[in-house]
Amino acid sequence: MANSMVELYGKQGQSPWLDFIRRNMLHDGGMKRYIEEDGIRGVTANPTIFAQAIGAGDDYDAQISELARKGVAPADMFEQIAIDDIRAAADLLRPVYKDSNGGDGYVSIEVSPDKAFQTQATIDEAKRWWANIDRPNLLIKIPATNEGIPAIEECIAEGININITLIFAISFYEKVMEAYIRGLERRVSDGQQIDRLHSVASFFVSRVDTATDKRIEAKLAAASTDGDREKLRSLLGKAAVANAKIAYERFLAVFGAGRFKKLSAAGAHTQRPLWASTGTKNKAYSDILYIQELIGPDTVNTMPPATIDAFRDHGVARRTIDSGVAEAHTVMRDLAAAGISIDEVTDELQREGVEAFSKSFQQINATTAEKASMLKAKAGAA
Repeated sequence: MANSMVELYGKQGQSPWLDFIRRNMLHDGGMKRYIEEDGIRGVTANPTIFAQAIGAGDDYDAQISELARKGVAPADMFEQIAIDDIRAAADLLRPVYKDSNGGDGYVSIEVSPDKAFQTQATIDEAKRWWANIDRPNLLIKIPATNEGIPAIEECIAEGININITLIFAISFYEKVMEAYIRGLERRVSDGQQIDRLHSVASFFVSRVDTATDKRIEAKLAAASTDGDREKLRSLLGKAAVANAKIAYERFLAVFGAGRFKKLSAAGAHTQRPLWASTGTKNKAYSDILYIQELIGPDTVNTMPPATIDAFRDHGVARRTIDSGVAEAHTVMRDLAAAGISIDEVTDELQREGVEAFSKSFQQINATTAEKASMLKAKAGAA
């Protein structure tokens, strides 16, 4: 029986990536099965996932105990844990990387969100991760803040693979694509190779519906006519997919233009859109909504395990990303006519995204310190 997950790439040219990493799956065959059976072609990691894994099980207990005995601080413990896991995942995906000539097979890890509003600090940390992990199929995540944009350009210019994260607004996506192209142009101008440099632009999806639907619900509560209520209800659950489809439209325009074609002739690779935050938050919507409606070539969709299971079970690998684009623009116009600003929504989401990841980094340190203390006490009692 055909596996819809495998067909995403095989039939539609979309690369499915796993939005999850945990040490036991790197060593018990779990990750290998995702790669071989579901066609997973990359992995994204984030501090929230690491914090949950460190706190919830015993995967990292032996390493934490050893690091604690050496007097390593919790923040430095996490860095060593992350380096080991990212290297292991990158090694498992190395065959995909080689077979695709560097098109896929990547593992992502991000710079500290605490540096999201500091350009030079972001550049410095990206360089440090790049050097310390030392894998060609690594992507360093940099948030798409105003301060992150020049850091993206600089890192690309220095030959570092970058995954630009926390993109919600089309306006910031335009800046991200421009930063990538400028970085490539600088390398060409300096006589450096660009054919082994890769980047993806992580465009967040489901959270746009969550935030927009709240505003629609507030408008519904205040609506005075059946016509107004019907119009507002028709917009529920529509903003996120519409926003992503318009982003893909801009992707085609920018990377199909003459400026990038010159770089392409010199070996440059397209910076693919990556659909992130694709697990459905609202139970009233399809559990594969943000997979099924955003399938198309030269894209990546990074999915949590439950969404992979759902798409394997009842998803259909058919091209959808460039259908209904006119309707997507209509959704945005109708939202504006209803007094809902998509710019306000995406600005708010970006701020909240950086804050949430910062809290996750803080939680990692707290969780690791707590686990180290517990293991030390347990060893003492024994």
